[in-house]
Amino acid sequence: MNKKNLIAIAVIATIAAGGFGAYQFGMHRGMAMSGADTATTIATTTATTKSNKKPLYWHDPMIPGQKFDKPGKSPFMDMMLVPVYGGDEGDDGKVVISSRMQQNLGVRTAEVLRENLAASFDTVGSVGYNERDVAVVQARSNGFVERLYLRAPLDLVKKGQALADVLVPDWVAAQEEFLTARQLQGSGIAGLVDAARQRMRLVGMSEPQMRLVESSGKVQTRTTLTAPIGGVVTELSAREGMTVMNGAPLFKLNGLATVWVNAEVPENNAALIRPGTQVDARTAAMPGTIYQGKVTAILPEINPATRTLKARIELANPRGELVPGMFATLHFSPAASSEKLTIPTESVIQTGTRNVVMVEQGAGKFAPVDVLIGSESNGRSEVRKGLQAGQKVVVSGQFLIDSEASLKGSQTRMSDTAAASATSATSAAVSTSTAQPAQASPPAEPQHHGVGKVEKIDADQVTISHGPIASLQWGPMTMGFKLPPTGLPKNVAVGDTVNFDIKAVKDGQFGITTITPTATKP
Repeated sequence: MNKKNLIAIAVIATIAAGGFGAYQFGMHRGMAMSGADTATTIATTTATTKSNKKPLYWHDPMIPGQKFDKPGKSPFMDMMLVPVYGGDEGDDGKVVISSRMQQNLGVRTAEVLRENLAASFDTVGSVGYNERDVAVVQARSNGFVERLYLRAPLDLVKKGQALADVLVPDWVAAQEEFLTARQLQGSGIAGLVDAARQRMRLVGMSEPQMRLVESSGKVQTRTTLTAPIGGVVTELSAREGMTVMNGAPLFKLNGLATVWVNAEVPENNAALIRPGTQVDARTAAMPGTIYQGKVTAILPEINPATRTLKARIELANPRGELVPGMFATLHFSPAASSEKLTIPTESVIQTGTRNVVMVEQGAGKFAPVDVLIGSESNGRSEVRKGLQAGQKVVVSGQFLIDSEASLKGSQTRMSDTAAASATSATSAAVSTSTAQPAQASPPAEPQHHGVGKVEKIDADQVTISHGPIASLQWGPMTMGFKLPPTGLPKNVAVGDTVNFDIKAVKDGQFGITTITPTATKP
């Protein structure tokens, strides 16, 4: 190989080495500046998009509760303040949804109306005996049951029907005394007759029985007990041949001309009913038949299991079609009410502690509004506070919108706590002290992903120069993060480029949940 060829090879090698060095320098420089380039791109895009808008204020995304009236560097973090425009943080909790997305989500709205809300409602109940239509047949004297005409409970009886024949020995002496006094001749006999008649009354004989003794002149040793009312035998205590004592109950009868329906009224409808409220009852046994009645009493007790109030309705039952134990559907029709603001019941989101509706505000904006709900009827709910007539509320897809509003408003809802601990949070973020590690708290926020370079590792935190974190609206910055409870992995060292995930911990700080080095070293 001649000398010229050697010189050419040396020149080519020199150029190649220089090119490779330039390439390595450019890669290192590019990685170091990637975060800044990305931030510049985002800032340029944001500036272009909002160039025609005037910022409402400036803030540090890490401490959103602190607002500044002019741009500058954040006093809390090593970053510039971020402008906030109308429609951003100024519309806390609002959600903007395009018309196309509304169509995809099936969002429907309904107008808040002022109308007469019929305070009627439906509930259920069970048929029972009318406890005011009860008769008890007792033994008026000591005796023996000789014959029973009814032998089982729930037998139907008619008024005046024979129930049992009872032998009453105690009546014999009183009747013989009466008949003897009547046969005596002389003055003062009338007083003896009256006294004998009074004795028959005291041993339990009724007026018809005493007249029978007087007219026939014979001693009556047996009496037939009859039903004082028509209905059904609910209790039967007599048996043939048994001895009965004076005052012992033998039969209990319940009338069926009227029945009670014990209605289970929801607690929120308790204020709509009063004694005298009209009620229509329907049963599955008699389809198409409507029984009309009125509320006769409202029992002063709430069932703790069902949260219902018991209302007593009395219904006429001339044909005996309504049987105790039967299930009934009841329609209450209270008096007409005045005009009220109403919305569809399905538009209300019940959280357990409050009622929320999503209100359309034009230009695709929706905002959650707390409302105070009153009575409900026919799929409409009364609104006592929170809305005005003419507004539109979401009746379909409101749960998706409310979830989005909750996520957007979470940062604002935490701003008061973050602002109160701004000083301590800032010190913890940039401190290089060796304080004892704090106990890890349960995750209260979603995790956020970032990429950056490890600048410093302390006893309780790691300092990372990271790029933008879009989910937190952070630009590139250098800050400290709390170490995970198990500490850093052994393969993470100062100078490494790492992928990491963070979450909010106590005192407004953020802690590392996972951290792994990337394949590329800076």
